Amino acid sequence: MMWMPLRAIGIVLLVISVPVLVRAFWQFAFEGLGTPAPVAPTKKLVVGGLYRYVRNPMYLAVLGAIAGQAMLLGQLGLLAYAAVILTAFVSFVRWYEEPTLARQFGAEYDAYRKAVPAWWPRRHPWTP
Repeated sequence: MMWMPLRAIGIVLLVISVPVLVRAFWQFAFEGLGTPAPVAPTKKLVVGGLYRYVRNPMYLAVLGAIAGQAMLLGQLGLLAYAAVILTAFVSFVRWYEEPTLARQFGAEYDAYRKAVPAWWPRRHPWTP
């Protein structure tokens, strides 16, 4: 039998992660005028909404959803999958996304990157 508090934590993670993911996609479309996909990037740097707290809310939401499913379904092997995904996300951000954004948005991205952490949210929103 699955440990109920663990299932409850899984539900909470899913309830938080899914709206964060939807909101992050929305920000890309309406604030950035593009998509998260490298083939159709944003025209503007996305720094509003959840991006005022952390630079990668979309990736964090995906990881939260995977971890939430692992706990809810009692499939703790999914946590190993989450670790692999985390490694892929961090590598992609470090070696592709950050250099690309620095080239595309220059000083604007540099100021944002210095003010807003990549993976651990700020306590208070950043104001550009």
